[in-house]
Amino acid sequence: MDHFPVFMAVAGRRIVLSGGGDAALAKLRLILKTTANISVFAEDAAPEIRAWAEAGKLTLVERALEPGDAMCAVLFYAANEDDVEDARVAAIAHADGAKVNIVDNLADSQFITPAIVDRDPVVVAIGTEGAAPVVARKIKADIEEQLPASLGLLARVGKSFRHAVEVLPMGMKRRNYWADFYFNKGPKAVEAEGESAVIPMLETLLDEHIMTTANAGHVDLVGAGPGDPELLTLKARNALDKADVVIHDRLVTPEILELARREAIIIDAGKEGFGKSMQQSDIDALIVEHALDGHHVVRLKAGDPTVFGRLDEEIEACEAAGVSWRIVPGITSASAAVATIGQSLTKRNRNSAVRLITGHDTKGYADHDWNALARPGEVAAIYMGKKSARFIQGRLLMHGADPATPVTIIENVSRTDQQIIATTLAELEPTLTRAALQGPAITFYGLAPRAAMDVADTLPLQEELA
Repeated sequence: MDHFPVFMAVAGRRIVLSGGGDAALAKLRLILKTTANISVFAEDAAPEIRAWAEAGKLTLVERALEPGDAMCAVLFYAANEDDVEDARVAAIAHADGAKVNIVDNLADSQFITPAIVDRDPVVVAIGTEGAAPVVARKIKADIEEQLPASLGLLARVGKSFRHAVEVLPMGMKRRNYWADFYFNKGPKAVEAEGESAVIPMLETLLDEHIMTTANAGHVDLVGAGPGDPELLTLKARNALDKADVVIHDRLVTPEILELARREAIIIDAGKEGFGKSMQQSDIDALIVEHALDGHHVVRLKAGDPTVFGRLDEEIEACEAAGVSWRIVPGITSASAAVATIGQSLTKRNRNSAVRLITGHDTKGYADHDWNALARPGEVAAIYMGKKSARFIQGRLLMHGADPATPVTIIENVSRTDQQIIATTLAELEPTLTRAALQGPAITFYGLAPRAAMDVADTLPLQEELA
């Protein structure tokens, strides 16, 4: 992030702009929404700028900017649509101590102006650091559709009432009150009776929420998917929006955690095979403790919580404590990984079933039906298989598996640093040793990337032609 977003205090302070054409008009339409004192320097100002000056909305000085004209200005805009003149006035403004923006010149600007959704005092700023203005405009249009036109009025009135709402406990109960006001009762009151109805409605609504029995805590057992935030389900995203506490495992990516509420308590309950781990009993206790405190708890697990996630133990802990729970499934690592190699987990005339197995469990290396897995055409998605690769390889070869059986390892599934490694059962352990993988990985036994299989299918024909 090259530009750190902030909201600049401009009330009663100077904003100076040099220019009088279309670029100046575009900036002024935005700047005039503020309560700043605006000065415009232009030898030939557009009629709209003159009209704003006559209406007292800004001060128009009909000459070019000179040294000292930007003194005490908090912001300065060079909008002359002339590179030489913009460079000249920018140098003056710099010398006068103002922060400078040169229109359509990102490299020489000290700040940029984002696209803005204005529901004053609710303001949403959207920036792309000059890379994709059309994207900013699309996001702006989408947000404007979602925010009611009365939101600004409701925010101004609600701000004056915040001290009264402190009688409600911090957390879910207070959030429920404000959500009810801003997105339900408030817009309806304004639509029906106008601004005068808002304060009486706030008071009545507060009485209703005070009398409402405190909500019991709740636990959502949420699948975070394989890592790509765009693969997070809508239900999972909504759960994160509401969470008071997020208890996550070590494979949940920072990009997913960024989607949680800023006020939420984030707890790392990570586990690592053959390494340091938080005990499952401690995780169960944490979940129950926060839920009994009345919190909305999200137990966030990479992939799907029903796959090797100790889900049953956490549900049993919730039920024993009388805490409500819900499972929010996620996209499994296996389904995301197999998609990246262009394959399907089952295929007619190859395999009618697929096994999801783990390389190790709480007792160490996990044992499986190796005789069945060693049969030709079998497919297995192996979770937590890096450290147990040699064990798995040995068991399969011992039970008669073909050493040439394809094996594919996908590290950091769905993430920007994803890596796909194609090998065979015979070469599995040495391949992993050479790769020295650092991130989480899933191993497919019996599957090769589609591109590799296409090459293999064409080899006999190529050899025959040769």
